Amino acid sequence: MEKPLCIIVGVGPGNGLALCNRFIQASYRVAILARDLTRMQEYASEHEDISPYSCDVSNLESIEATFAEIRTKLGVPEVVIYNAGSGVFAAPLNTSYENFEKSWRINSLGLLAVAKTVVPSMVENGGGSLLVTGATASLRGGANFAAFSSSKAAQRNLSQSLARSLGHQGIHVALVIVDGVIDIPRTRQRSPDTPDENYLKPAAIADTFYQLSQQDQSAWTFEIDLRPNTENW
Repeated sequence: MEKPLCIIVGVGPGNGLALCNRFIQASYRVAILARDLTRMQEYASEHEDISPYSCDVSNLESIEATFAEIRTKLGVPEVVIYNAGSGVFAAPLNTSYENFEKSWRINSLGLLAVAKTVVPSMVENGGGSLLVTGATASLRGGANFAAFSSSKAAQRNLSQSLARSLGHQGIHVALVIVDGVIDIPRTRQRSPDTPDENYLKPAAIADTFYQLSQQDQSAWTFEIDLRPNTENW
């Protein structure tokens, strides 16, 4: 019997790679997507069940072409994780139109395009999960978060619309709100004195995504927030 397929949109050295590893551990085939194909190929060299793809989620043609190729080569996914994100931080009047639009294209429009491209085949295949990496910024507009918070709020509302629209068709849509600093080399270098317990561990975040993908349809979660126990909220 063929292993189920998980597609991860937006893979880097933090959450994306941890998600890939978690689903590989659960005996999935995993397609990993990011703009940098070389980096995806490096990750894929670690396991025969990882397939690398280049995809620019700010470009609708790129999304359609990439998912068509995946469908031809690997089939229909059981799980799709939208982990792509754009973090441009500035006060509203200091935010360029270009950066504002870029944040919306990646965080919100890209999610819609992925859903429109892949979900119909998942419905035909009997169902599946569409999981989205959200942020606390979707719940409040910080003074210097004009582009990021507004686009993440749009992403949250879109995710809820998708969940309400697709749930009865067997598609579990869930949003994981990540509240805190993720433990990756870049954040460690930026704040070398931050205590270890203040960081969100990518492997622990990935565990939650996997658990969501396995929930019984009689008790689906739509939204869950994750933070270290030391986080002030």
